[in-house]
Amino acid sequence: QNGLKQCLSEFKQQLPWVERLDVTLGQAVDPVSQSASSKDGVDPENDFQREMSFYRQAQAAVLEALPRLRKLQVPTRRPDDYFAEMAKSDQQMQKIRQKLKSKQEAMERSEKAKQLRAMRKYGKKVQTEILQKRQKEKKNMLNAVKKYQKGLSDKLDFLDEEQTSSQGNKKGNASQQIKKGPNAKRRYKNQKFGFGGKKKGSKWNTKESFNDVSSFRPNVAHNKGPGKAGKRGKKALNKRPGKRARQKMKNRAR
Repeated sequence: QNGLKQCLSEFKQQLPWVERLDVTLGQAVDPVSQSASSKDGVDPENDFQREMSFYRQAQAAVLEALPRLRKLQVPTRRPDDYFAEMAKSDQQMQKIRQKLKSKQEAMERSEKAKQLRAMRKYGKKVQTEILQKRQKEKKNMLNAVKKYQKGLSDKLDFLDEEQTSSQGNKKGNASQQIKKGPNAKRRYKNQKFGFGGKKKGSKWNTKESFNDVSSFRPNVAHNKGPGKAGKRGKKALNKRPGKRARQKMKNRAR
């Protein structure tokens, strides 16, 4: 013990307190119990009690040191324009920022991919539901047709439903066309070539044209008119004789 005191006296420096800032005190008073917890009452195996004893001892030292520093006019608050150099360099912080940014972008990409997969799954589900609905309607219509053919039913409601649906589709398409209107290319072709129409069967006879004989001319029909006969006679004069006629003409000449 004497040796320890001698060593302590050798390296102890007689400096003012503002240079040493050493405070040795016990624990601060507990505001709940209004008493300082004794040293013997702290269980060293209990982490919470041990940490609280350290905290209360540091609190007591701060409460003792701050008034003494204020008396010595030593500032205890950091000024607003205080600049402290960071422990990490700017290059290292830039790398950390880039790494965090890449992680965030990867999370966003994965989230977008999840949303796309969910949308595709929902689209497939809707498509399958529509196909199943169409197949069901088709099956019901075929069953109704079979029942009607067999004489089990005399209702034709399925035809009315089909016509109304087709008419509704046509009306919708017509309204869309009216609203949209033809484009410039279509208008130019209509102006140049007309609006088209039915070409096939346009020269076929109808019941009215068959019964209408007002334009019939018997003199010209079947190439029996005077003009036709004159042409036929002229053609007959210029026509070359046949092979037998030429042979007879040669025999007569001999």
